[in-house]
Amino acid sequence: MKGLSKKEIELISELEFRKKYYFNRENIAHHFKKRSQLNHTIHKLLQKKRIISLNKNKYYLIPIKAKRGNWADNPFIIADEIFDGKDYFIGGWAAANYWQITDQIPMKIEVYTTKRQGKCNILNTSFIFRRTTKKRIHSAVEKKIANHVFRIQSKKDTKKWIKSRI
Repeated sequence: MKGLSKKEIELISELEFRKKYYFNRENIAHHFKKRSQLNHTIHKLLQKKRIISLNKNKYYLIPIKAKRGNWADNPFIIADEIFDGKDYFIGGWAAANYWQITDQIPMKIEVYTTKRQGKCNILNTSFIFRRTTKKRIHSAVEKKIANHVFRIQSKKDTKKWIKSRI
């Protein structure tokens, strides 16, 4: 716990006790009297690599048991948390591997969304964000992994995608 303030330790301890590794500002606001204190603490925890920013308001807490701050989580859960469970689906090779259409383990997770595009690396996982239509997003199916719901391209659409790649 070297290098963490008393307030930071209190915050991390509460989140870990509640097993709330994905959290937003509202989840921790009760620890602070002013918004500026909240912003400062989040900034410091980001600098110390105790939390990772997933989007403007959502963060991932690196567990205390993580050695040297290295940690990983299921990429499907990370993608779902980035988009707060809305307007996205996982496709490409990750979907093909999930549906057991291919044995190839994907190096990158392709996430189709209407909101953003580009690439990023979160918790040792590479994500590629691709633009798509709302119609395609609504054709995705919901599945569960580790008691967490996520959205993935349907098996039928994934088979079509694979055929288009050959």
